[in-house]
Amino acid sequence: MATRRHLANAIRALSMDAVQKAQSGHPGAPMGMADIAEVLWNDHLKHNPTNPEWSDRDRFILSNGHGSMLIYSLLHLSGYDLPMSSLASFRQLHSQCAGHPEYGYAPGIETTTGPLGQGITNGVGFAMAEKLMADQFNKPGHEIVDHNTYVFLGDGCLMEGVSHEACALAGTWGLGKLVAFWDDNNISIDGHIDGWYTDDTVKRFEAYGWHVQSVDGHDAAAISAAVTAAKAITDKPSMICCKTIIGFGSPNKSGSHDCHGAALGEEEVALTRKELDWNYAPFEIPADVYEGWDAKAAGATKEAAWNAKFDAYAAEYPELAAEFTRRMAKDLPANWTEATDKIIADTNEAAASLASRQASQKTIAALAPLLPEFLGGSADLTGSNLTSCASFKHVSGKEPGNYISYGVREFGMYAIMNGMALHGGLIPFGGTFHMFSDYAKSALRMAALMKIRTIAVLTHDSIGQGEDGPTHQPIENTAAMRYIPNMDVWRPADSVEVAVAWTAAVERADGPSSLVLSRQGIPGRKHDVADFAAMRKGAYILSEAEGTADVILIATGSEVDLAAQAQVALAADGINARVVSMPSTNVFDRQDQAYKDSILTPGVKRVAIEAGVTDFWRKYVGLEGGVVGIDTFGESAPGGVLMKHFGFTVENVVKTVKETL
Repeated sequence: MATRRHLANAIRALSMDAVQKAQSGHPGAPMGMADIAEVLWNDHLKHNPTNPEWSDRDRFILSNGHGSMLIYSLLHLSGYDLPMSSLASFRQLHSQCAGHPEYGYAPGIETTTGPLGQGITNGVGFAMAEKLMADQFNKPGHEIVDHNTYVFLGDGCLMEGVSHEACALAGTWGLGKLVAFWDDNNISIDGHIDGWYTDDTVKRFEAYGWHVQSVDGHDAAAISAAVTAAKAITDKPSMICCKTIIGFGSPNKSGSHDCHGAALGEEEVALTRKELDWNYAPFEIPADVYEGWDAKAAGATKEAAWNAKFDAYAAEYPELAAEFTRRMAKDLPANWTEATDKIIADTNEAAASLASRQASQKTIAALAPLLPEFLGGSADLTGSNLTSCASFKHVSGKEPGNYISYGVREFGMYAIMNGMALHGGLIPFGGTFHMFSDYAKSALRMAALMKIRTIAVLTHDSIGQGEDGPTHQPIENTAAMRYIPNMDVWRPADSVEVAVAWTAAVERADGPSSLVLSRQGIPGRKHDVADFAAMRKGAYILSEAEGTADVILIATGSEVDLAAQAQVALAADGINARVVSMPSTNVFDRQDQAYKDSILTPGVKRVAIEAGVTDFWRKYVGLEGGVVGIDTFGESAPGGVLMKHFGFTVENVVKTVKETL
């Protein structure tokens, strides 16, 4: 039977061999953390390699994702469907073993990591989701939600500010099932970190309210005892500070930045094999090592025990069991279509003039009873984003609920939401001012990259928000969000478009959505029923031209009403204008060419109107078209004054149309 060190050395060998073959990668972290990983995966981790989606598995996250060969080695050795050929094609085109762990590429990867700090922040989201789901579903004697979240992280994760945002909240929330392992190796890419990272990490995490231990990261017994102690602490998250040697086993490069982000070299790999007493060819694993790692039988036994527990739960609480199954499958309630059709129709009947943020709040209140998985929140702007409603129960400290005040933590909020969405059973949404989507952009991008359902509520969307001035007027942000692949951005023009946008965002299980909403009031409008389906296509004809269209006016959000007014003024001058409302350019771009041509007739001149940067609209109006927009920063003044100052007037739209024609 292989010793613990020999089992750990399998990780070291696979990691250095894969990086050496690819001539690219980071062998140091996997080699340094191999002993910690061996203890966690063989002694403590509850998982089943034959069913990576088992809902009550422990979640394992490699926040220092540059060390991706660590998790690929663990998955392969323990029995996941990740063949050695995939490890041997590390970092190559279409390999399951990408340069950083990629969610959806290989079984057992819980989240995509690479941008440092976001993995631990996702981990806080996973642990919070576990806590909220347990509160909603567990009953005395029937704890069907009962698992831990384990996170490996490095110095870089702790240096990134988002780790502070998330870890402070984890302490406040008392996430007792979150256990983090800090790879304390004193090395980053630039070398020894003493010149740029001298934080007292122990005191930092104690101040957050974490349970903190320090161990030798190469002492298996000490590591296992620390994990056992961490799991016994149920009212606070745990940090295990593991003193390690980066590149452990490499005679000439261990303990230095030389093994951080580069292959060891053929000669050093050979020397390391001797140092580790690893007498096997590259990518060769002996039978006794495979036997020592194989978790398939134990995992199947653990899942079978949970299945029996769930069957007993279902017998006593059949409705809750069915609801749990539905939510973990990401299915919407059976009455979803009927109920949301009514919400949209009722909104249309009211035709209220509201700020779109106010219309959003009304839609949230209408959707909440349908969606027990709805989990709202805001980054200290609830009263401005209007993301809460009367039916929500606010999370307060360690008390669970379904609405979270994240504090002033935009980046942390959206990265935590990513973890919640990945955990399953919840549909998280979170609000902030649109201007601060810049702070959160990396987390929003990661949601799009992973194709997960999160919803960003981004209010105060333009110069129309007024007196706060250019620091709070997001001139370029809407265009920037639209450029994120797989992000659906909605900028609705009235209450009905808001209701449609919310419905589409909740229905979209394969990617995130952003709702860009106004502070200022927008006129209400009663639509034809046929408009509802057309809105879902991202753009529709709001008002057709009298006769053949001479020009097409394309507008979004608060500027749609301006386009409608301009249509009347143009008609008085003998110019026939079609008005197109385009609440989601991303969704419109996915439609077939026939539909797109029916909205934007080829050969007809176009003028776009939006209180944002103009270049984005060239894809629709061309170089020969016109754009009424703003390519400077804003000013401090009431919103209505600014709209006139920057040319968002009927007169300027008419002038632009005439110049275009």
